[in-house]
Amino acid sequence: MTNDVPSARPFVVAIDGPAAAGKGTLAERLAAALRLPYLDTGLLYRAIGKLMDERGFDLDDPVLAGQFAEALDPEDLKRGDLRGREAGELASRVAVHPAVRAALVDFQRAFASRAPGAVLDGRDIGTVICPDADVKIFVTASPEVRARRRTDELLAKGRDVVYETILAETRERDERDSGRAVAPLKPAADAILLDTSDLDRDAAFARALAIVEARRG
Repeated sequence: MTNDVPSARPFVVAIDGPAAAGKGTLAERLAAALRLPYLDTGLLYRAIGKLMDERGFDLDDPVLAGQFAEALDPEDLKRGDLRGREAGELASRVAVHPAVRAALVDFQRAFASRAPGAVLDGRDIGTVICPDADVKIFVTASPEVRARRRTDELLAKGRDVVYETILAETRERDERDSGRAVAPLKPAADAILLDTSDLDRDAAFARALAIVEARRG
């Protein structure tokens, strides 16, 4: 007879949604409150896009993009230039390649499988990466609200941007992410929709935490 005690099953929270819906901030706060590791999966694609772009490679080349994904180092995620709009646009381009996605799926699943669990945010966590996640929340907001948030954020950083341009880019990216053949952006069938259009960060966090605690309880 063995005295080994089975380890607790990891508790996984999947946060999905379009750009500028507030899912990243929300997921990070949830992870801190729940004392779980946090992974912003979008940084994986942003890092690949930036690495390819700065070295002059064609981001639309699926073979090259796949090779960069396979060689991605965790240290690449610590770059300070992965949060900007440019990196987001580059990420959306490389994310359409099946080879890139295949190379990163195992990384994300391994992160989520370790005890005590994790909070992951991205575009397809609840549908593809962690379909058995304990909690799935799809965070969204209207394109107009998301574009206004992004515009205000960039203006606060001293960037010279125009709301109408950001709105057009937001809609274009939504169409690209939702219409791609591989793992399109969409809520999982069992995900809880959290519309943050009329919520500030604290209110959105309170609702999300209540959802998680209800499932965990």
